[in-house]
Amino acid sequence: MQHTYSLSRRLAGFLVGLTLFAAAPAWAQGDLLGQLEEQAPTAQTPGYVDATFKSTRLINGHTVQTPGQGTMIFLISHRFGTLNSGAYNFFGLDQATTRLGLEYGITDLLTVGIGRSSLEKAFDGFIKYKAIRQRTGAGGSPVSVTMFGSTAVNTLRYSGDAFDRTFTRRSTYTAQALVARKFSPSLSLQFMPTMVHNNLVATEQDPNDVYALGFAGRQKLTKRTSLNAEYYYLLPDSKPTGVRNALALGVDLETGGHVFQLHVTNAQGLIEKSFVQQTRGNFFDGDIYFGFIVNRNFTVRPKAGFRK
Repeated sequence: MQHTYSLSRRLAGFLVGLTLFAAAPAWAQGDLLGQLEEQAPTAQTPGYVDATFKSTRLINGHTVQTPGQGTMIFLISHRFGTLNSGAYNFFGLDQATTRLGLEYGITDLLTVGIGRSSLEKAFDGFIKYKAIRQRTGAGGSPVSVTMFGSTAVNTLRYSGDAFDRTFTRRSTYTAQALVARKFSPSLSLQFMPTMVHNNLVATEQDPNDVYALGFAGRQKLTKRTSLNAEYYYLLPDSKPTGVRNALALGVDLETGGHVFQLHVTNAQGLIEKSFVQQTRGNFFDGDIYFGFIVNRNFTVRPKAGFRK
């Protein structure tokens, strides 16, 4: 077994860079679902571009969206077993991986969240900060940038394992820069450079730091539905043994205060530490997990001047 008790220098440098980048000036955004009906400003009318995506989640990973000040999102994420597991397992429906999560907008730009997954009985917490907003007109930014950082802890019991699995050794950290552009009212694309740091790895050959480049997109089909795709490419020098790149396809359905998301993917895990660096299924061999996410928004603290 190999482990480290603190983040590597590369992780520290990466996080410092994200913090400095996140200090760029930004303006407030409205409630997430309230933005879905808005149209992007025209090139002749300078303004901020909102509703790049329908939800704070695309499929596996996060989007640049934040819920808005005083808004809480309750998420139920559910993923069945693989389709190629056969009729005995009802093609995966007998099995399930779940995550319950809460996300809260401290400000229009700053979001915190917590969750608990059945896989590895992992608890996770994260923070998101929207550093830059896409803006049309002279001097506007062509993209939105949201900084993301999370910590996850494996709480599985290891009976008969003599190795001392301390809290530090069980912890994993993720840092991402989410860069997105809304090209039209129908098309949005996102780029996600990602690093995952493991304090403990399975073998001496496995790296503590895993680097990936994520690519994602949304094509709006109707006013309240969209087709989504997401892919994480692991850089070869940091790729763990036997791990595959995570691929996912999905559909979003928006109904009032809910966003209902259906998807298929070769990743079993529901948080970054799992789907980025622990995906072993071959999508094209039928190692496909069908799943869904249900989002429900609650206004916990209305903004000043809010009117029904």
